[in-house]
Amino acid sequence: MRDYRLLFSQSNKEAPPLTFLAGDMSLRRYYRFWEGEQPYVLMDAPAPENPQRFCELADFLVSIGFSAPRVLQRDLDQGYLVLEDLGDQTFTRCLGNGQDPEPLYQLAIDVLIALHKRVKEPPLDLNDYTPETLVAEVAVFFDWYWPEQYGHKLAADKKDEILSLWADVFAQALTSPLGLVLRDFHVDNLIWLPERQSLQRCGLLDFQDALWGPRVYDVVSLLEDARRDLSPTLVTALWQRYCAAFPEENADKLWATATILSAGRHLKIIGVFMRYYVRHGNPQYLVHIPRVWRLFYQCIEHPALLPIKQWFHENLPTH
Repeated sequence: MRDYRLLFSQSNKEAPPLTFLAGDMSLRRYYRFWEGEQPYVLMDAPAPENPQRFCELADFLVSIGFSAPRVLQRDLDQGYLVLEDLGDQTFTRCLGNGQDPEPLYQLAIDVLIALHKRVKEPPLDLNDYTPETLVAEVAVFFDWYWPEQYGHKLAADKKDEILSLWADVFAQALTSPLGLVLRDFHVDNLIWLPERQSLQRCGLLDFQDALWGPRVYDVVSLLEDARRDLSPTLVTALWQRYCAAFPEENADKLWATATILSAGRHLKIIGVFMRYYVRHGNPQYLVHIPRVWRLFYQCIEHPALLPIKQWFHENLPTH
């Protein structure tokens, strides 16, 4: 890794040894170190990562009562942060160890309900989720998955046609209630903190790319997970739990919005998984693509996505 010792020399401390903790598809890497019996996390976020945005959002989430990691030391020029260590008990690990999924998922939904009730205006000059932003995400599928899977690029006129259809349905979705969208809200990025109380038992990670947009985006990110199957009964119960917290909203419209956003997200994820494989030669995420395809086809049965369904029926090669 890069030379992290400068971060500690600024405070006249000896640089501790690091243990690799986690990485993801970004350039960010996370390491654990100890001072006495106290663990901490070092985030290594080189350019073009934006640790400043992480700091701002972490501070904001903590200020309104959520368990984001506290930023304890920062060197934004070098891209290093020292963070509170929330531990290793991701919801994914808890589920793998046999913990009952229902209470964990209920807690996650309750966190989103509270977030959407507490944050009424865009904080921190967040950018908006726009039709252009959402279309650009969907375009990743056509730019990366399509040529790799089918052996040729999608014709320019066909690409323009499908992206125009997506722009239309995304414009509908953006009439839905707006809120803070953390964008990667799923069980891999949630930490079980049983020693804390109430909603603070759910630790939050990976929120630095947050935008202001349709607030149900994070609900479907949780419920239609690219890496994990949930029982339809649990999904229905959790969706109803969320909607019951907002009786003033039209549940059918919320569901239409959720389905549009979910369908677009599934295409983006298929594209992102393939892009990672093409760039790095690492097939670890390809195993999830059949699940994501299944979720996508379920979504496009919704009447709001009829133009998308028709286009795929007419243009998608057999796969």
